[in-house]
Order: sequence, then structure tokens, then C-alpha cells
Amino acid sequence: MKKCLIVVDYQNDFVSGSLGFPGAADLAPLIAGKIYQYRENGDTVLFTFDTHDDDYLFSQEGINLPVPHCLKGTDGHKLFGQVGELLQETDQCFYKPAFGSGELFEYLKATPFQSIELAGLVSNICVIANAILAKTAQPDTPIIVDPCCTASHDSKLHAAALEVMAGLQIKVR
Repeated sequence: MKKCLIVVDYQNDFVSGSLGFPGAADLAPLIAGKIYQYRENGDTVLFTFDTHDDDYLFSQEGINLPVPHCLKGTDGHKLFGQVGELLQETDQCFYKPAFGSGELFEYLKATPFQSIELAGLVSNICVIANAILAKTAQPDTPIIVDPCCTASHDSKLHAAALEVMAGLQIKVR
């Protein structure tokens, strides 16, 4: 049985764009290393993309976070740097209008893995949301988050998210 790596929203707008923050770009070589490792082992690599339309500011998220980001067709929507260069045409991608991906959840329910690891941004929002969906889809599969491969604009929220995930039996290592 294969292992799975989910690269969550490692997009330009979260690294160097409208919601970028110091330290986010430093994750690129670490996430790229994980992608190389999973591919070398013949395992599965999945990508999620935070994806919004021009009406983002009128959505529930846009009302609470009035910063347009990851708009379809923009440079901010693309994967950042080295990670973006590793995206292959055959990779499964999940374009999500919300923090968690319902399509990813359905895919994981139907596709058993030996383990599922998540990396990317932002730890206290989309990473935690998708880690919980993965744990729900495959409750007996080890779900892993490497704290060196995720981050937040707020170090306290980052630490809290990692604590919550550990409390939900997600392996934070």
C-alpha cells in the first residue's frame, strides 16, 4: 500500500503575495524534498489549491478576511517556486473554495493509504482543516504533519494548531 503526501495551498499569495509572511518561502526546499522522496518511493503526491473567484469579497470568508487572494487565473493562485516546478500533469489537484476540500475527503475515503502526510500553508487554517478531513476519511491511517513543513503568519496560532492536531491523534513530528 502506498503512502500519500498532501501539499496544502503552497501558493504564491500565501508565500510572497497578498497573504504572504516572513518564513513562508523558507519551506519551499523542505516541501520539495518531501515531494522528491515520495515520488522516488513510488508514493502518491496530491496538491490542494485555495481557489477563489472575483466575488470573493462577498463570500463568508471574504467578509471575515477582506484580502483578495488565490483568484483563479492569477499568478497568486499558482504554486510557489520550487514546489510549483515539481507539479506534474498527472498529479491529482484539488481546487477548493473553502479551508477544507470536500473532494479531497471523498478521494481519501475511496483510496486507502498506509499513511498520509500534510505539508504547506497555513498551519492554523487550511492545513489543520485538511488534516482533520484526512483523519475523518481514514481514522485508522496514521496522519502526519511535519512542523518544519508548515507555518503561519502568527507563531502562537501555529503552535496552537500543532497542539490541537496532536490532541486529535495526528502525528506532529
